[in-house]
Amino acid sequence: MKSSDQLSVFSGQWFSRFACVLLGGALALSVMPRVCAQENKPWEKIPIPQLHQFKPQQPKRVALKNGIVLFLQEDHELPFVSGSVLIPGGSRDEDAAKCGLVDLYGQTWRTSGTEKLNGDAMDDLLEAKAAHIETGGDLDSTALSWESLKADKDQVYDLAMDLLFHPKFDQQKLRLAQQQDATGIVRRNDDEGQIAGREAMKLVYGADSPYARQPELSTISKVTVADLQAWHDRSLGGKLIVAVSGDFDSAAMEAKLRATFEKLPTAKPNPPNQYKVAGPTPGVYFVNKEDVNQSNVQIVGVGLDRHNPDVPSVAMMNDVFGGGFSSRLFQTVRTRYGLAYAVGGGLSFAWDHPGTFDATVMPRSDKTVEAIQRSFDVMTSLVSQPFTEDELKRAKDNILNSFLFRYDTKAKVLAERVRLEFYGYPPDYLETYKAALEKVTVADLNAAAKKYIHPDKYAVLVVGNKSEINPGLDTLKMGPVHDIDITIPGTSGGGGGGAEKEQ
Repeated sequence: MKSSDQLSVFSGQWFSRFACVLLGGALALSVMPRVCAQENKPWEKIPIPQLHQFKPQQPKRVALKNGIVLFLQEDHELPFVSGSVLIPGGSRDEDAAKCGLVDLYGQTWRTSGTEKLNGDAMDDLLEAKAAHIETGGDLDSTALSWESLKADKDQVYDLAMDLLFHPKFDQQKLRLAQQQDATGIVRRNDDEGQIAGREAMKLVYGADSPYARQPELSTISKVTVADLQAWHDRSLGGKLIVAVSGDFDSAAMEAKLRATFEKLPTAKPNPPNQYKVAGPTPGVYFVNKEDVNQSNVQIVGVGLDRHNPDVPSVAMMNDVFGGGFSSRLFQTVRTRYGLAYAVGGGLSFAWDHPGTFDATVMPRSDKTVEAIQRSFDVMTSLVSQPFTEDELKRAKDNILNSFLFRYDTKAKVLAERVRLEFYGYPPDYLETYKAALEKVTVADLNAAAKKYIHPDKYAVLVVGNKSEINPGLDTLKMGPVHDIDITIPGTSGGGGGGAEKEQ
């Protein structure tokens, strides 16, 4: 047979077999739905074991006569030792005219070093031992922390204590920190997410609030070495919380800590938090950013603090509202209508002051108005459409299962125990909080929604490209749209950051 004839026969056989495969596949597909419908979904038969009892190993607590508290958490899994000293007082307590002082303090404290060992020499020594000593500042506290191999624990501890009690703040290191912070200030409008986050906080707390104010070039330039030393001297007089975890003997470590901290004067009690939160003025607020093709939308209001007994119910409600792929907000805004990729929200609860309500969606520019409207529809549904047992069950599974990962190491348990001590919560707070979560009912969710979800009190912040937002934000019919000026004072653009004007 000629090669061309062979090819023809082969092609005919191949086509016949391919046709049979296609026919067989089609028959299989036509039968598959009936077969699947008749099967009992095997994955639903997989037994789900009950969670273990939540009983984290608590660290040893030692209260010294001067008010300082020690925590010791032995963990011999790895030959490391780490520690920290938490010091009351943070950026919310700094002088507004020198806003940014605490951040500069946290940087300069470590980089300056001590009388015995400057910061650069300390870097070299610690690097050779694969050890760390760090300092930093936060909203309500500053801290010093260290970590080392077990064999070097005494030397690194002594270095850390020398830095704690005998820092030598250096003018050049302060100037370097100011330059770094200045770079951050002049670039703070580069990212729309950063803009949205800080402007949302201003709407909720007020632009001059310690929870929302921002450093400017003029405020950080006023900070001096004397200011850093004065802050350090003042803050060390507060109630320090010292925590050590790792591979050590508790009795020996306690003796070492007592020798260091028992000789300090009686600690001054932490002043009560007296900052008030008025909440946002309802309306629409807009920041024009021409180099983006999507909007960052923040719908904001006032949240709770953790002392509120309704926190367990609100936590469950948050999960149903905007806590994940199955939440009402996600299923409506993203899944059903395809309006935004990033979707989420809920009421946050801070430890000693009200948090925020925040519903976040990031739609394409021309879908901004519709995304906002659908988000408000979901908020309204929290009150008008009762929660279901299925929603509650999913929320409980999500939140209660997360405890296994949030506190799955001794170090995490220790960090949480320090936090509870700092804010004055009982030592069994985690256990009682988990028990309260387990007891939440559908009725509790419905009551929480009616009590805490108030769309008429929320402000809408949009950071986006005005030329591409069509229809315009005025079609929301929430009053005039307020333009927010984010010009950075002290730069070539001039202006006053945070000022508002009506369109």
